[in-house]
Amino acid sequence: MEIEKNVAEGIYDEIAVEDGIFLLKFNNESAENQIFKREVSAHYIQFHFCIKGVGSFSFNNGNYRLPIQEETSLLLYNPQRELPIEISVQPQTWVLSLLVPIKKFHTLFSKDANYITFLSEDNKDKKYYKDDPISPSMAIVLNQLMNYNLHNSVKSLYFKGKIYELLSLFFNREEDVDIQQCPFLVDGENVAKIKRAKEIVIERMAEPPTLQQLSDEIQLPINKLKVGFKQIYGDSVFSFLFDYKMEVARQLLATGSHNVNEVGLKVGYSTASHFIASFKKKYGTTPKKFILSLSS
Repeated sequence: MEIEKNVAEGIYDEIAVEDGIFLLKFNNESAENQIFKREVSAHYIQFHFCIKGVGSFSFNNGNYRLPIQEETSLLLYNPQRELPIEISVQPQTWVLSLLVPIKKFHTLFSKDANYITFLSEDNKDKKYYKDDPISPSMAIVLNQLMNYNLHNSVKSLYFKGKIYELLSLFFNREEDVDIQQCPFLVDGENVAKIKRAKEIVIERMAEPPTLQQLSDEIQLPINKLKVGFKQIYGDSVFSFLFDYKMEVARQLLATGSHNVNEVGLKVGYSTASHFIASFKKKYGTTPKKFILSLSS
């Protein structure tokens, strides 16, 4: 699978999970559209999830475009021809894609192949397309995959488990699965408040509110804020914010338009030493060494 990356450093990440399964993560916090191209053989099923923002897939040399909106998913499969990925990722957009070999996929549903429409005997050689909203239970898993905070020794196991969980939720037929998976999500108003809390800490990442201030602003008790944020985004408010700030810092450094001090100030560090220590904690290297690695 050939890869052509036109995206800025840090916006795209690809993880080989197991047996030819690939997880592709697009996290465009820049101010410009980013384009990414990747060859994909006809033996793969593609799952695309837009967690926030807007993306657009291009097919047939740009003659056909298929948008993917926030909180929607897209399944693509065409056994008759290769279906290369060419995606335009707009600013402030997160897209997560999953590539699964059809043979591997069949083993997951071998006893229930007829339930999955395109796996039935009559349809096995036909192309298949499906777009659906992302359920709240799927949104939890997707945000956990985007914002994981794990030791390297357990990442492989974690990704494998979460990807299987995501696929099971994607094809689940039970209408009440979301309530069973996450009782907090029964209340749609609470979910909206938690999403607003995330937006607030991102908008004010340089000077974020305290948990109590955030709780007061979204009008949700602090204990529900903590529990709800953890369920939806897979991490505490400030752990999520730390990872977000470090990713923004990495992208800013990669552009070459800002020095270390400037980047530190932009993401909320008043001293360069504190920013350097935080960056090293997250990425295992200093900002300066990271910059040098881009030109090596």
